Amino acid sequence: MALQLLIVKLSSLGDVVQTAAVVQDVLRRFPDAQIDWVVEEAFAPLVALVGGVRRVIPIGQRRWRKSRWSAATRRARAAFVQDLQAQTYDVVLDFQGLIKSALVARQARLRPGGFSASFANGSDACSYEWPVRWLLRRSFPMPQRIHAVARYRLLAALALGYTTDDAARVRWLLAPVAAQHKTIVFAHGTTRADNEWSPANWLALGQQLIAQGFALALPQSNDAEQARAQALVQAWGPQASVWPRESLADVTRRMAACAGVIGVDSGLSHIAVALGLPHVQIFSQDRAWRAGPVGLAHQLAVGGRLTPDVAAVEQAWESVWAARPGAAL
Repeated sequence: MALQLLIVKLSSLGDVVQTAAVVQDVLRRFPDAQIDWVVEEAFAPLVALVGGVRRVIPIGQRRWRKSRWSAATRRARAAFVQDLQAQTYDVVLDFQGLIKSALVARQARLRPGGFSASFANGSDACSYEWPVRWLLRRSFPMPQRIHAVARYRLLAALALGYTTDDAARVRWLLAPVAAQHKTIVFAHGTTRADNEWSPANWLALGQQLIAQGFALALPQSNDAEQARAQALVQAWGPQASVWPRESLADVTRRMAACAGVIGVDSGLSHIAVALGLPHVQIFSQDRAWRAGPVGLAHQLAVGGRLTPDVAAVEQAWESVWAARPGAAL
């Protein structure tokens, strides 16, 4: 009988994208596995793009918090539980490691002999709430210092009884798409001010890349990002454009057809990694060891404790562009 697996990873965007690598791992070991995923409703269309996910189960916890006791919220919660419990599972894995996610995992129905599980301990720079290990049936210890993707993959491997293969983690979102044009996406937006790279840096980098024959595309998801993008595009001229405000799924599809991405530490940068695109990820704080691209010559992190300058980012782009798949053909 095929393995029935439920992934519980509710948010945030970058973490959801990085958890998707688990699906590839599981299907490699259990080709007939049926995999469902509980995720915040805003990210459900994106998870639906992950090959191998049978059913996406949206949850509206963020929205429900605004009116916890209203009749509409009670009805929505009841509908979610009914949807969740429509299927029974052999294994339910909570990749969030928080009380709120463990309580969701506890509501799933298990097959005879099935179990729920999560992390037994926290890891550096990873969110974790210790009661989780007592709320679910099993817990698995994690190294103190470990990359986020490796942590998710290790939890699944320990729970399901296989070993991970680092060389296998190349692409885990969408199918390969041939780049239709020499367009680089500038993923300039971030929800954290300390992750930003200055408009002056973006302007100088863009001018250099346009001179090399590239076109530039700038996504935007709010008024501040739109204003910054429009100002940059006006300075660059016709070789640059601002994308319309779209869903994450639509932005992901656009990115998949581009030549590569240069971006700050943000959800869109993690999507670029998951798409297997040539990518430079700009870090303004010491997080690259936990969240940056690893193991592939066409995906590099730059910066860290100090914000990188334009020359460092441009040099990194030259390196990943030269190392892109098929570049030597």
